[in-house]
Amino acid sequence: MLHRQDAPYQPGRVSHLLKVKSYADAEARVVAHLPGKGQFSGVLGALLVELPDGRRVKLGSGFSLAERRQPPAVGRWVRFKYQGHTHKGTPRFAVFLQTLDDSQKP
Repeated sequence: MLHRQDAPYQPGRVSHLLKVKSYADAEARVVAHLPGKGQFSGVLGALLVELPDGRRVKLGSGFSLAERRQPPAVGRWVRFKYQGHTHKGTPRFAVFLQTLDDSQKP
């Protein structure tokens, strides 16, 4: 938490406190498209991606509706952000960021 030094303590939500979350990002190759459910039935629900070391992760958030209708093709590389790793070593809270051009591939 970032706190303005000259601000007095106040209980509850205040404008002089700012929560900072750090993210890491990574690249992975799209392996499969997983179907959506509920409001996303008929469009992409999640991407199954494979990291360079072989681990697989589902990316289910961060997509616009247009990206869900036309998801990145299988075999394309994507970038995603995450907050640390699970006890199994997979990225925690992975969120899709963008599809990489051929010149940006790892």
